[in-house]
Amino acid sequence: MKISPSQVHTFSSVNLLRKPGIPEESTNSLKQGTEEQTETAKLKKRDQEVRSHEQAHIAAAGGLARGGATFSFQRGPDGKQYAIGGEVNIDTSPVSGNPQATIRKAQQIRAAALAPANPSAQDRAVAASASSLEAEAQREIQKEEQETPTAENERTTTPSYPPIDLFV
Repeated sequence: MKISPSQVHTFSSVNLLRKPGIPEESTNSLKQGTEEQTETAKLKKRDQEVRSHEQAHIAAAGGLARGGATFSFQRGPDGKQYAIGGEVNIDTSPVSGNPQATIRKAQQIRAAALAPANPSAQDRAVAASASSLEAEAQREIQKEEQETPTAENERTTTPSYPPIDLFV
């Protein structure tokens, strides 16, 4: 049996969307509209994730945050700007002359870096740097403790003489 071209049907999303009597241009605009809606939904979701991520950093950083978050944007098919990336600047310098304060600060930096539900590679790198800062401050404290004798060490290093009883 020979099949004529008028009997062949191709099933695609375009053909399924087409209705008899509707021009193909209308079908293409429906398809384009659906693609734009999908793209817009993805951008809205990403925008929400990015803003939430950066807000978690700010909340955990407290006074260490230097200003608010800065974002990079992408324009969606609807003409609106959507955040697709962001960053928060945090003071990561040691506290000069105070290793105990540096340890506390390093712990807060690490907590801020790892605060979002899904820390980025950059977030993990900042957390690792904070751990190094904390370890360095701990070494500084140990060094100070070794160089500064305690009261007990002073008693053992000071020569002791037997008591002399004087009777007058």
